[in-house]
Amino acid sequence: MTDANAQGTAALTQPTSDNSGRTVPNRPAATTRRYEAPDADCVRGSEYSEILTLETEQRKRAAEHRRKRGHKHPDHAHPEQERSHGERHGHGEHREHGKSHGKHHGHRLDDDSGLAHIRRDLAESIATRADSLTAILKAIHAHPETAYEEYFASRTLVDAVREAHPNLSVEYPAFGLDTAFKVELASADYDPAKHRTIAILSEYDALPGIGHGCGHNVIAVSGLGAFLALADALATGPEAFSGRVLYYGTPAEESDAGKELMARAGAFEQVDAAIMVHPYFIDVADQAWLGRRECRVTYTGVSAHASSHPFMGRNALDAANLAYQGLGLLRQQIPGSDRIHAIIDHGGDAPNLIPATASLHINIRSKHAPTLRALSRRVEEVLRGAALMAGVSAEVTWDSSPMTMPVRTNRPLLKRWVSAQRSVGRHPYPPGTVSDTLAASTDFGNVSLRVPGIHPLIQIAPEGTGMHTVEFAHCADTPAAVDAALDAAFGLASVVLDYLVDDELAEAVRADFEASGGAVDVEGYFSDM
Repeated sequence: MTDANAQGTAALTQPTSDNSGRTVPNRPAATTRRYEAPDADCVRGSEYSEILTLETEQRKRAAEHRRKRGHKHPDHAHPEQERSHGERHGHGEHREHGKSHGKHHGHRLDDDSGLAHIRRDLAESIATRADSLTAILKAIHAHPETAYEEYFASRTLVDAVREAHPNLSVEYPAFGLDTAFKVELASADYDPAKHRTIAILSEYDALPGIGHGCGHNVIAVSGLGAFLALADALATGPEAFSGRVLYYGTPAEESDAGKELMARAGAFEQVDAAIMVHPYFIDVADQAWLGRRECRVTYTGVSAHASSHPFMGRNALDAANLAYQGLGLLRQQIPGSDRIHAIIDHGGDAPNLIPATASLHINIRSKHAPTLRALSRRVEEVLRGAALMAGVSAEVTWDSSPMTMPVRTNRPLLKRWVSAQRSVGRHPYPPGTVSDTLAASTDFGNVSLRVPGIHPLIQIAPEGTGMHTVEFAHCADTPAAVDAALDAAFGLASVVLDYLVDDELAEAVRADFEASGGAVDVEGYFSDM
């Protein structure tokens, strides 16, 4: 019986000879059938996309309504959004000194605390360096490098620091990683017993085959611009702030958790807070970032002839198949924010042999550290149960590449980020605007459970553009990406300034962190499973 969608070919071959001169028997050519997917498959998942889009729009409207209710002059809510890149960053013909980041919408930014002039200095520094920062953003985009291969990107960032401030202490490579670096900026009066330390993080690794489909070139320049602006401010006025700023280059965020390796090498032991920013398809203060663990299981049974003596075997592939089905059933009993995705990466060597070995490669994700641990236990129980049913042994290995933990966002720091973004004409939507269904993972979560931190998102792409796509990679090299990098640089620098000079803020940051669970032993978190 034939299928209307199937296309097959078959033909007889002529006798041939191998290199020894022996004749190879005639064999018919293989028949191959290709089944084209029905039209419906081409838009599979579109209904989910429509629901998520509607949900996001509803949340945005609610956020807009709340925001406008809080403004005395809602008709002036977005006056700076229409400004060009040049006007926003100090290149307009009629720009007055410091005004690019000085216009406020609805509230004033610490004008009574003596920081206004320092903020103007930060803004001026970023505006002055805009051309060089743009060139670096484009250069890193044009030279995509995958995990632990980011030699061009890391060297470019380090060279930029050395050129701007040759007297700063630079460690490169750092923390046992060839493409990590550490730069230290401290005030003249810095005393570790009295003053705080905050770290600014830059990522710069790319995706295989896609390049900067996650926009890490934007992250790199955002961190660099923020750090150089703070260094410029301290060079201009040594009294600008008291404290220490560390600038970290963090390789291998994509799938290999470079920040966790840096943390285990001591990168965050003397750090009080850490901040970074990530590009996205919308300006949103915070988004769910799931913890992720990797699991591999190998089943070992007994091989036998699949036809004459199958009863003498113990089928490892049966166990792998049972495990895969069990994980699928488990999905019905986990929250929507959890994830289980797996492949059978080995299922035997020949169909006439009972497979003696089979294996699965599994990723799991969860929104909270305790639920990630709970999900880990349930997954391992499924894997063990499959082994029992098939009568085979199982070897389960977790985290052959370091796990990533859920991001814990520090709310007082996040409020300062939002205020700084409003001052440049951006109005980040509040946390929860984007559905948790769209959540991914990042190794910044490992940092945020050790010290207070923020990981806000800034728009570089049209709404709905998915990360880890060719389209997002294109957006990472556009004027919108440049604008975002410069705005983010000011936002990060402003948060650093606030944190170092504002004792009340620092106390609020500490209190929020402790109320959220305090520092976690990330390295040993799953050791008691």
